[in-house]
Amino acid sequence: MSKEITARSEDYSKWYNDLVLKGGLADYSAVKGCMVIKPYGFALWEAMRDVLDRKFKETGHQNAYFPLFIPKSFLSKEAAHVEGFAKECAVVTHYRLKNDPDGGGVIVDPEAKLAEELIVRPTSETIIWNTYKDWIQSYRDLPLLINQWANVVRWEMRTRLFLRTTEFLWQEGHTAHATAEEAIAETEQMLNIYADFAENYMAVPVVRGLKSPSERFAGAVETYCVEAMMQDGKALQAGTSHFLGQNFAKAFDVQFSNRENKLEHVWATSWGVSTRLIGALIMVHSDDEGLVMPPKIAPIQVVIVPIYKGPDQKAGLDERVNVIVKELRSAGISVKYDDSDNNRPGWKFAEYEMKGVPVRIAIGARDLENNVAEVTRRDTREKMSLSLDGLPARITALLEEIQLNLFNKAKAYRDSHITRVDTFEEFEKVLDEKGGFVSAHWDGTAETEEQIKERTKATIRCIPLNNPQEAGTCILTGKPSKERVLFARAY
Repeated sequence: MSKEITARSEDYSKWYNDLVLKGGLADYSAVKGCMVIKPYGFALWEAMRDVLDRKFKETGHQNAYFPLFIPKSFLSKEAAHVEGFAKECAVVTHYRLKNDPDGGGVIVDPEAKLAEELIVRPTSETIIWNTYKDWIQSYRDLPLLINQWANVVRWEMRTRLFLRTTEFLWQEGHTAHATAEEAIAETEQMLNIYADFAENYMAVPVVRGLKSPSERFAGAVETYCVEAMMQDGKALQAGTSHFLGQNFAKAFDVQFSNRENKLEHVWATSWGVSTRLIGALIMVHSDDEGLVMPPKIAPIQVVIVPIYKGPDQKAGLDERVNVIVKELRSAGISVKYDDSDNNRPGWKFAEYEMKGVPVRIAIGARDLENNVAEVTRRDTREKMSLSLDGLPARITALLEEIQLNLFNKAKAYRDSHITRVDTFEEFEKVLDEKGGFVSAHWDGTAETEEQIKERTKATIRCIPLNNPQEAGTCILTGKPSKERVLFARAY
């Protein structure tokens, strides 16, 4: 395997692409703007999906599936929503192909034009709320807690593997409630699930906050978010949870009879994370040697590489290692025994380092005699000799140590890249020379927010939850401000 990876310090963007491609996570596809998720990358997504799916179900949500195609008229029913997505929509206009009578190959049959165009879903609020109209009649039908795992299409001009592609995988939750208070509690609950997943499974520290009105989801009353910091000092939105108020219920006339037998419109939420999380994982933890996977969601937590001469030594190793593999799996550890003879041990070491496998165990004939194995941890590349007796417990503890170390390292970086500034000159200097989150006063207007974005390419990432109220003056206009917000350049 080629170990040629562009250094982060040389070209961060190319470093990222090198890791995605050479780490075997994804590849470019024949469809411009779309990607092929390779088995290793999909295994990582499955690991993420399994954890989140369990958390959703533990909080009472059920999975369902809604159509990929949305009638164009549905998007016209909620004005802010259609305005937010109109420029990103792919549109189906015909339903049949035919051979070109002039021999030009396959053409669209002009006789097969749809009576109403269909939108390839950019998100599913409209098709789902049109369906909920038939599902919700009474307060007894509430709350309705639905999630779907799906793909969506948002037509992108500038794409980047995992971070921004025309088609991507995600989950989207859509819930209906009898009161605004219940819907807001749901919105906050899901935000906390995302934050817990990011920090305790991905080992990615996040800031929980509210989006500014200009950055809210199209059609939302309030958008909650979790924001993460990458190693190049740029921010990345790692999940959003939206309080939709009654906007979609009114647009699709979703009403229920309350306990007093009076009709009311329901209150709504939506929330989602996508395969973009894989991009965040790569950029927060990986290094110039390859990917670094947090143990809790690594597709392979431990790889065992045998070192032997001849079939007799291999047979002896196989017998002992198969027992070790069984013991590790019984302890709940994902383990791969790479006893293939296609490549030498050194090549395998490089491959699994590139793939970010948290723990590598090398074991040879002499190690068996001494009842030990050489264990290498991917995060620090530290090597140690461990006894084969009680190995599962030692490896379990080591995986926990690696998980914690990755989080603490990322948190230390993030915390050191939150900078308070009081002038626009300081603001620009920090963005250009240090990066990270910049904590600054803002006068609360969309006009000022847009001017700052135009001048610096920095956006308001969030207004942190439980933000201290602090009187100050806006860094750009000098107008009064009641609190600081977090700005950053972002993906």
